[in-house]
Amino acid sequence: MTEVVITLSDEIAERAKEAGLLERETLEAVLKGAMREKSLDRLFTTMDRLERLTPALTEAEIDAEIEAARRERRR
Repeated sequence: MTEVVITLSDEIAERAKEAGLLERETLEAVLKGAMREKSLDRLFTTMDRLERLTPALTEAEIDAEIEAARRERRR
């Protein structure tokens, strides 16, 4: 287990303590949620960049790709 030391203003530290936010389980849950949110943000950012890089396929192009994949599987 790793020990982490943080510096907070007295007011924030007291309010966080009163709210139970400085308990190990609570801090772990808060950090896990923040990490999950950050991962989702990176995922959506990456998806946005990929969308700008790759021209969107038309419905006809999608159908053609599906048909080509099906033909390839039949071989």
